[in-house]
Amino acid sequence: MLDADSTLIREEAIELLAEAAGTLEHVAAVTERAMRGELDFAESLRERVGTLAGLEVTVLAAARERMTPTPGVQQLIDGVHAAGGRIGVVSGGFHELLDPLAERLGLDFCRANRLEIAGGRLTGRVDGPIVDAAAKAAALAEWADASGIPISRTVAVGDGANDLQMLDRAALGIAFCAKPIVRAQADLVIDRPDLSPVLTVLGLRG
Repeated sequence: MLDADSTLIREEAIELLAEAAGTLEHVAAVTERAMRGELDFAESLRERVGTLAGLEVTVLAAARERMTPTPGVQQLIDGVHAAGGRIGVVSGGFHELLDPLAERLGLDFCRANRLEIAGGRLTGRVDGPIVDAAAKAAALAEWADASGIPISRTVAVGDGANDLQMLDRAALGIAFCAKPIVRAQADLVIDRPDLSPVLTVLGLRG
């Protein structure tokens, strides 16, 4: 299972929206603190999304165009599928940005937050329960059960404090170009921005 921002993709997707709102500096600073574990994730997300109020929904398509899949992600997905496994993405980001990419890459599962939209504009609020650290860990267990895969055969990859419960719940937790708090607690660290080495860790590539 993969985190999205700075793992599945190279960017922090909310920062692409914040740039359009003129709030990039503030949002980036809050994101950095949240990923280091210095702020409550749900509160930090509400604060960041609040700065997007009034943006037209057309900004979503523009942000999607700027999202860059991390090198090696397609090889990882294809390799896991070839071995009979399943792979998903769970994100503190947004379905409106992630869904088309997840479908294009062939991911089996995708879960993220939803942005509230009214009258063709973002309201500055999140629609529904927030996908936080606990929700990420729960998604791992839920998807493993749905796939008939024991937790003892699961792997999670992430970079920020919001991923720690997910990494701990998985049999193998991989810190990917991660914040210090994540590097310190993960089972394995990958520092190069390339996801294909995960295949080697899984024994799916020599």
